[in-house]
Amino acid sequence: MEAQVILVNEQDEATGVMEKMEAHRKGLLHRAFSVFIMNDAGEMLLQQRALDKYHSGGLWTNTCCSHPLPGETVEAAAHRRLFEEMGFDCPLTGLFQFTYRTAFGNGLIEHEYDHVLSGTYNGVINPDPNEVNEYRYMSITAITQLLATQPTQFTSWFTLAFPKVIERLKV
Repeated sequence: MEAQVILVNEQDEATGVMEKMEAHRKGLLHRAFSVFIMNDAGEMLLQQRALDKYHSGGLWTNTCCSHPLPGETVEAAAHRRLFEEMGFDCPLTGLFQFTYRTAFGNGLIEHEYDHVLSGTYNGVINPDPNEVNEYRYMSITAITQLLATQPTQFTSWFTLAFPKVIERLKV
């Protein structure tokens, strides 16, 4: 069975479920989450999405992002996907939510009510190569400079969420 996403309204109230790729073809608003992990040195853990992802392949982004399954809480989904994508789990704290819409050249549209969570982790990272091409911890200054000079190297949601994350985390 194909993965499903939770369709929501602008207040993040569930309005139904739909097969994930159909929701992305139609550009319907659905629930999502983005996890930002920091280490004790104040660096952010970024991943480069696998090259063959259905959109944004090869772009740099936050540590982990995905969609909760029907009946699954955002927090449970964030922990599940953090482990599936990056091979670890850690305590997470909700930071904020925002809505964005991005159309991609392949006919897909991300229209998400995105829950942003953060955590701290310093241990072993064991990413799934089907999800992650590469990963690295980077300083906030280095990320800020890259966003200013090479914004097309990052996912659309990362460029929107990053300034809010560093403001909330005060890093």
